[in-house]
Amino acid sequence: MSHVSLPHHDVPVIADDAQALAIAEQIAGALQQDSILRDRERRLPHAELELFSRSGLWGISVPKAYGGAGVSNVTLAKVIARIAQADSSLGQIPQNHFYALEVLRVNGSEAQKQRLYAEVLAGVRFGNALAELGTKTAHDRTTRLTRDGEQLRINGRKFYATGAIYAQRIPTSVGDESGVQQLAFVPADSAGLKVIDDWSGFGQRTTGSGSVVFDNVPVDADDVVPFQSAFERPTPVGPLAQILHAAIDTGIARAAYEDALHFVRTRTRPWIDSGNDKASEDPLTLKSFGHLAIRLHAAEALLERAGEFLDRAQAEPNAESVAAASIAVAEARAISTEISLAAGSTLFELAGSQATLAEHGLDRHWRNARTHTLHDPVRWKYHAIGNYYLNEQNPPLRGTI
Repeated sequence: MSHVSLPHHDVPVIADDAQALAIAEQIAGALQQDSILRDRERRLPHAELELFSRSGLWGISVPKAYGGAGVSNVTLAKVIARIAQADSSLGQIPQNHFYALEVLRVNGSEAQKQRLYAEVLAGVRFGNALAELGTKTAHDRTTRLTRDGEQLRINGRKFYATGAIYAQRIPTSVGDESGVQQLAFVPADSAGLKVIDDWSGFGQRTTGSGSVVFDNVPVDADDVVPFQSAFERPTPVGPLAQILHAAIDTGIARAAYEDALHFVRTRTRPWIDSGNDKASEDPLTLKSFGHLAIRLHAAEALLERAGEFLDRAQAEPNAESVAAASIAVAEARAISTEISLAAGSTLFELAGSQATLAEHGLDRHWRNARTHTLHDPVRWKYHAIGNYYLNEQNPPLRGTI
């Protein structure tokens, strides 16, 4: 079996939900520092990511039976939202780390759980190599896992590999010789594996979501976890992935909203026709902030509600509980998409021309929201939600809802 090099420092094991939330709040200020500069110059946040993962927060979803805090999904979503508020790229980087941990929980063997959970609690970060370019649909995969004597090998190319450039292991979706999808937890320093920093998106610029190339990369059978079967029966894997995306967008929305409040209070001049001495007294500005605040609070409330549904689905997974969780998460995804884009755009309408100056970096909120919310189309969330409530049709199990 393969081993990865563990970090040369001690990583605390967080005990419970309250501690996880407190630590997220504690480090958010440090992670926010220089976030504008990192975005402008595309400085990859290696030091900030070390602070983030050394806090112990990357291990909070490890079940209590394996030494972790086993926090609720309500807490997990709040932690990701808080980090994304500080820096949305840092909020997104561990998304697939937690996703891989859920696949491991649902489909991993006892030995795999013992070993890989222990690595995570020691500070090992998981990236991802799931999506590919050039396939017929976003869910098609051409990367293959084949047998070479006693050795398994991977060949293929991945893109949108968020977190891979920062990871010690890269969970990789591969089709085996029977065409069944597996998830291989590949050590990042494996021979023939190359991570390429070719992500050029105009938003989420420091996620490192570029390419990973596999050229006859060896992988131990002990590091291969069943993947496809997680979507052939009701499991919480799909909604778990999606609630993290909703949390990222909610964090972006909160950051844009808070920056709009601060700018209007401190810099924006009142419009001459308002008859007010301060922009913060303009009645039309007040109406707009009220509209934003309501939708932001609704997004945060739906995110928490989705976490509660997901907790129930994890505790007792069946067709009904997983469908209900998927729909609750889809509702959170829909509204977080809309409010993140609205807050990022309305900010400029309310703050005025000064807000467009590059030194303020306020355009990053809309760019980040627009880029991240393209992960999967929100229009299909509404379709699934309407079909569920009107026709009592459960959403697909494939995890895109």
